[in-house]
Amino acid sequence: MSPWIKQACLFLVGLFILPKTTESKKDEVLYCSACLAIADELNYSISQTDPKKMIHVGGFRLKPDGSLTDKKVPLVRSETHLTELLEGVCNSMSDYALYEDPVSKEKSYKRFAPRENDGGNFPDFKHFKFDGPESSSALKFACESIVEELEDDIISLFANESDHVAKTLCSEVSGHCTSSVFQHSEL
Repeated sequence: MSPWIKQACLFLVGLFILPKTTESKKDEVLYCSACLAIADELNYSISQTDPKKMIHVGGFRLKPDGSLTDKKVPLVRSETHLTELLEGVCNSMSDYALYEDPVSKEKSYKRFAPRENDGGNFPDFKHFKFDGPESSSALKFACESIVEELEDDIISLFANESDHVAKTLCSEVSGHCTSSVFQHSEL
């Protein structure tokens, strides 16, 4: 067999085998926590929006009789509003840090920064691990990855006001929280 055929065969073997062996596994704690944080932050943002505000949706085209075909829907669950909220949801990931449960020793990312209307309810900081900006940037990257991958699913879940959005999004839709640890805890 000539040397170029051996090289071509070796190249083809490497082309098909290497991508499967170098595929990285996603950190389940990181991605599950990011997914849960997205659901929590969106629920909070929706709760802060005035439920009486309405928005016009529709084609704004004239019917043959001269009337418009638009309609008013509540702003809170409109696709436009949810898209705007989703664009900024990952900016709040700097308010989260790795938390280790003192009893079970399970790790997850939790919010440590209280919100404006929490009344200064600070969590117990001794169980949080603040690893510097790398930790929150990893969570922000995971958040951005999830939002990019599942934007349409996230919007449709929140637009329909379905119950248990976090469980549906993080376990069933994304599959990031499939471990039994996450099934029983925060979902």
